[in-house]
Amino acid sequence: MIEEKKFLTVAPFQCAWRKDLKFREAGRGCVAFDAFAHNDVTVVFRENVGSQHYHYKRDNSPHYTVILGSHRNRRLKIEVDGKTVVDEEGVALCCSSTFQSYWISIYDGLISVGKGRYPFQNLVFQWLDSNPNCSVRYVGLSCWDKHVGYRNVNVLPLPNNHMLLWKQVDSGEYEGKEEELEGEQMSYEKWGLENFLESWELSDVLFIVGKDKRLVPAHKVILQASGNFPVSLPNEDAIQLQDKSYPILHALLQYIYTGQTQISEAQLGSLQALSLQFEVIPLVRQCEETAERFKLNKKLFDSGKSVELSYPSFQPHCCMAFPSQLPMNVKRLKQLQLTGDYSDINIYIEGHGLVAQLHKVILSLWSVPFSKMFTNGMSESSSSEVFLSDVSPEAFKVMLEFLYSGVLSLEDSVEFGTLLLQVLLLADQFGVTHLYQECCKTLLECLAEDSVCPILQAVSSIPSCKLIEETCERKFAMHFDYCTTASLDFILLDESNFSNIVQHQDLTVTSEERVLNAILMWGMRAKELCGWEEVSELLALSTPDLLFKDRVQSLDDFLPFVRFPLMPRDLLKKLGQSNLGRHLPIFHDLVREGISYIEFESLRPGNEQNLRFQHRRSSYKELQYISDGDRNGVLYFAGTSYGEHQWINPLLAKRITITASSPPSRYTDPKALVSRTYQGTCFAGPRVEGGQIHAWWMVDIGQDHQLMCNHYTLRQDGSRAFIRCWNLQGSLDGKTWTNLRVHENDQTMCKAGQFASWPITGRQALLPFRFFRVVLTGPTTDGSNPHNLCICFLELYGYFH
Repeated sequence: MIEEKKFLTVAPFQCAWRKDLKFREAGRGCVAFDAFAHNDVTVVFRENVGSQHYHYKRDNSPHYTVILGSHRNRRLKIEVDGKTVVDEEGVALCCSSTFQSYWISIYDGLISVGKGRYPFQNLVFQWLDSNPNCSVRYVGLSCWDKHVGYRNVNVLPLPNNHMLLWKQVDSGEYEGKEEELEGEQMSYEKWGLENFLESWELSDVLFIVGKDKRLVPAHKVILQASGNFPVSLPNEDAIQLQDKSYPILHALLQYIYTGQTQISEAQLGSLQALSLQFEVIPLVRQCEETAERFKLNKKLFDSGKSVELSYPSFQPHCCMAFPSQLPMNVKRLKQLQLTGDYSDINIYIEGHGLVAQLHKVILSLWSVPFSKMFTNGMSESSSSEVFLSDVSPEAFKVMLEFLYSGVLSLEDSVEFGTLLLQVLLLADQFGVTHLYQECCKTLLECLAEDSVCPILQAVSSIPSCKLIEETCERKFAMHFDYCTTASLDFILLDESNFSNIVQHQDLTVTSEERVLNAILMWGMRAKELCGWEEVSELLALSTPDLLFKDRVQSLDDFLPFVRFPLMPRDLLKKLGQSNLGRHLPIFHDLVREGISYIEFESLRPGNEQNLRFQHRRSSYKELQYISDGDRNGVLYFAGTSYGEHQWINPLLAKRITITASSPPSRYTDPKALVSRTYQGTCFAGPRVEGGQIHAWWMVDIGQDHQLMCNHYTLRQDGSRAFIRCWNLQGSLDGKTWTNLRVHENDQTMCKAGQFASWPITGRQALLPFRFFRVVLTGPTTDGSNPHNLCICFLELYGYFH
């Protein structure tokens, strides 16, 4: 599953603090985001979360503030504790017509600001604090006097090569980055269509120029995507231009292949004529405009200097995004891909046959591996066929779309996340760097709890995916309860990833018992959700070596990450008496340590500094059953807007939704079920579903909430229709239901207005759900209306998120 992109609008003089916007390591981290603003995109870095009404001018606590587009979108400002230390003109300005991407990193006082979709690239400014604040950790999104829209906000760890940012402090030029790195990736950064300008490599057409009949190689697909050249499909491989001079043709080809060229004023007319002959319309127009400027002001072009002509989208010193920054017709290029015209390579995928007729120059332009395949004497150099195996045709189709358009195009579907991951791996396999970066960016924007494990499994073995791997581990750790109970995908994680998660400093969990259960399930590769009790029972009939197999040694490494001293005394005693303690010596020792801490050492000086004795953050709020009709349940909590104000009926406050098997009426009133006032008559009537009679009350606690239910309470209305056979069920989607507790001939209800409560035990209590319903599975004691579910109160308890 993929999360919807989150949009956030910040009002003037406000600051938004989200709980996930926090550096993993104090003083070191990066925030990447998109912003839509006229001016004053303001990002605040503090040691602690500030007020929502916070404004950086009025805060005296230590902080950094970076303002993009200050002074009515004219300047970049950086402030330290409210005092301006940087005030630069024309740097990192905002855009009021569309969202723009930015990133800001902090590393021990080195503040780096960049623009673009890819963090740690396209650096535009740096400043080094001589007295750095190494404690800033929380990120706030603010603004000055106009609303600012934010989206796709992610806090990322610094990459392994973050020292590159430091090296720019002395060099002063970011372009020098390429000299600092080694390997094929940086050689690719210099790669572009200009490498194929007048190159014999992969060429399939020749220009014969001038009286000396000079031969100039080119590529049909590039020419035909840029204009209309006289080349036929089969064998026409020469274009006669003996009445033209080489400098004119060179200027034309240079413009097509690089997006810019230079030519003298005297040759401008000839270049315009040649461009018109081959219908290279962008160059024709530029020649015309330049000629007009000549006529209006000849002083601008004196001394015989060359005239520079650049395609409007061309940006100097910027990595080319083929083909959008070149004078090409993208529709025509994509049409050539679809028809296979001028193709010189056929791609076959094992099990699917011929999937595409393509052009070697296009593949080589994006991919160094493809380029080497076609030019270094490999069999593909002389062959017109390439055979691929273990490649998804759907992912390959998406990659081709990118190669011929420069745009990642994925349709929204259930398989979106899986396909995106396949495309990322394919881009990494073939070295399509820009596509790989685009997939990484999209994955980080769409990362959800349900997709963390599959993505982590796929990228953990790929060195270039380290940033995604670390982000997935952090996401898993921050949603540990959900990721270890909603599915069993986590048992497939390798030892390194799972180890990083269970000792992650951002691990957020409801109890240490959950950490213990997850480690045991991972250790034995559990086929279903279970707790330590079930594992203890299995050990009564087995041994650790048989139960945990090759992971038995890993348990000795992982169990110390469970903070046993924070468990309740009664639980520790049960653990100590279990088969786990008898069979696993380290488990026995850790439990004894926990009991000893509770009984003797909890007040010993220095313990509070030991991580094993520190409580973790909890993502779920524990709503514990105390007594029938108490105010500790989820539905009462929803009625207080989750603790924000005094209680009102949560149905009227639109915090929850309640439906019944029968239509609303004076006797079937949804709001009565969560009212704190006793109702004499309240029932859900029968309806026929799948040929059977059913009666039920159903509660939806909201799309942003889930509950791991461990207790529930019902109250009988004033009738004598006492329930005997019913189920409490949970569901994530309101369609597929799981029985949380099954009641068969339960005699508990026997009085009008009676309360009754039941615990939910076993693995069902570990499952998070959004929808809950009480469904009648047998007749009540009322013979006249045996299918009416007559309850006037419902409350649920457990761990709420």
